[in-house]
Amino acid sequence: MAECEPIAHQFMNLAVPEYAYMFGFLQADGHLSQQSRQRGRLTVEINAKDIDLLREFQRLTPYNSSITERTRSTNFAETAHSAIWRTCSLEARTRLNELRLPYGRKSKDIAPPRAEFAACDYLRCVIDADGSVGYTSQGLPFISLTTASTSIAAYLCFYAGKITGAERTLKRNARDDIFNILYTKENAQKLAAHLYYKGCLALERKKTAADSLSTWVRPAGMRIAPERRRWTAWEDRVLLTLNDDAAAAKELGRTEKSCYIRLWRLRTGQAAIPAKR
Repeated sequence: MAECEPIAHQFMNLAVPEYAYMFGFLQADGHLSQQSRQRGRLTVEINAKDIDLLREFQRLTPYNSSITERTRSTNFAETAHSAIWRTCSLEARTRLNELRLPYGRKSKDIAPPRAEFAACDYLRCVIDADGSVGYTSQGLPFISLTTASTSIAAYLCFYAGKITGAERTLKRNARDDIFNILYTKENAQKLAAHLYYKGCLALERKKTAADSLSTWVRPAGMRIAPERRRWTAWEDRVLLTLNDDAAAAKELGRTEKSCYIRLWRLRTGQAAIPAKR
């Protein structure tokens, strides 16, 4: 076990970018376990090629911890080489649990911290752990997140919306019951440039991929899709009152098709009925 050098900030002060990032990574890829007599362990296991990140976590942690490596067979590879960082410190585990890192399985339970935190760094880590950055098979830049947590998905959409102006509708996919959130083209470039700023703590391969997105230039013949117009509660009330997609289209300045689809969604319960005024 190695005793880490002293650090300048309180452990897990989430206003500090490095700790906000580290906490997000622990939520996504860490495992907090507990046993009798206040015993327990915090463990993070990642691909061995990313071991430098674990060394940084060790440096940021003012408690005894260790890093080991192992090779084993998994469902995804015949030979998988991983690195594992562990600490058994009760003080560290208590602090993390107070910050909403739950014990045991947590994929649907994790959420952004209640305390003040560096949002950009926290979300970069969420992308590092459970997201993807790069180019599609069509050569388009993208940044995406796959998560089972409603709170994490909603917060990314809220934050990314402020950066890119793009809105996303949250909906779990039918096969895996998880959220798949995707940004492409200029929106991906804006978000990647914001999250992966110079000198930030990140997985080096993800940072390299994020940096590469800036080189993409929209082809001259590629049209820009118009910004999607969201339905308001007032428009929903007009649509339900008229109960006619053609009449509503004239009243609201929308297409008959969009009014037809929205009215169908309201009638079938796929969209919430607005409160009466």
